[in-house]
Amino acid sequence: MPRFPLIPTLVVGLAIAAMIGLGIWQLQRRGEKLAALQLYAANLGKPEMAFPRLPVGDDNLFRRADAYCLRVIGWQSQGGRSVKGTNGYRHLAQCSTGAEGPVLLVDMGVAPDPKVQPAWKGGKVTGTITHAPDHRPLLAGLFDSAPKHLMLISEAAAPGLEPTARPDLSSVPNNHLSYAVQWFLFALVAAVIYVLALKLRQKPKAA
Repeated sequence: MPRFPLIPTLVVGLAIAAMIGLGIWQLQRRGEKLAALQLYAANLGKPEMAFPRLPVGDDNLFRRADAYCLRVIGWQSQGGRSVKGTNGYRHLAQCSTGAEGPVLLVDMGVAPDPKVQPAWKGGKVTGTITHAPDHRPLLAGLFDSAPKHLMLISEAAAPGLEPTARPDLSSVPNNHLSYAVQWFLFALVAAVIYVLALKLRQKPKAA
C-alpha cells in the first residue's frame, strides 16, 4: 500500500488555509468598504470645509472644500471625463501654498489635448476632495497603511478647459464579496483535486 504523502498534504493544507484566510479578509474588507461608502454619502451633504493640507486619511472624500493656490509651479495631465461626459485629459495644477507648505494638487478641467498649457496662474479654488493619482504598484498600495494623498477637483475650470466631472460614489468599487467567493471556491477546488489525486495514488495498480 502506498505511503501517505505527509509533506505534500501539509503543503496543500497550508495553501487551502491561506485561501480561506484571504476569503475571510475580503469579507472584512467588504464591511469596512460599506461603512466607508456610508461616510462618503454623508460627506456629499456636509458644509464646505478648508482643504486638508496633509494626508489625513479618507474621511473627507467627496466633501466640498476650498483652498488657495498661491502660484502654479507645474502641470500634469491624465485621462479623465468632463461634466458633459466627454473624454479627454484632466489638467492638474501643482500649486504652491506657502514658502514651506506642501504642494496642492488641483484638477482644473478637461481638454482634448494632453499638451495644453492652461493660462490659469492660481487663486482661490472651490471643489470636491478626491484621491490624487497614485502611481504605486498595486501590491504596494494594498499593503501600505500610509494615508493616500488628496487633491481638489475644481468646480470652475481654467480658461479653455471643461470642468471635470465631480466624483460620485459609483467610482468606489466594492467587489470584495466576489473576491471572497473566488478565494473560497479556489480552496474548495484545491481540496477536491487533492483528495481525488490521493484516491488515484492509493488505487492498486493492475498486475
